[in-house]
Amino acid sequence: MKKITTLAAAWILGLMFLNGGLNKFLEYMPMPEQMNPEMQKDFAAFVEISWLMPLVGIGEMLGGLLLLFPRFRALGAIVCFPILIGINSFCASVEPSGLALAIPLLLIDIYILSAEREKIKSLF
Repeated sequence: MKKITTLAAAWILGLMFLNGGLNKFLEYMPMPEQMNPEMQKDFAAFVEISWLMPLVGIGEMLGGLLLLFPRFRALGAIVCFPILIGINSFCASVEPSGLALAIPLLLIDIYILSAEREKIKSLF
């Protein structure tokens, strides 16, 4: 049962990260029409630092793809963890309504890391 739960969690998180990373390049999901001034400043900074969004997109796609394969699942969860910390920090400080999705995604990643602890215990 734990194996099926871990597989489902990894696929959910992996596909969401793959979708988010692809959107950074293909821009097929619309941006919110109304943004508060803090959010506008943050997005203006991302636009000004032109290499940052593609880097985040590559990290999201890489983490998402790694999560889909059981052999690399632990590495994918490790790659996704700092991105999820950034997403949660952004949502907590600028857009609290986004925490409804960001916190469960972080908890799923922590669950995957705990399920794969035998593979990553040598890191600690």
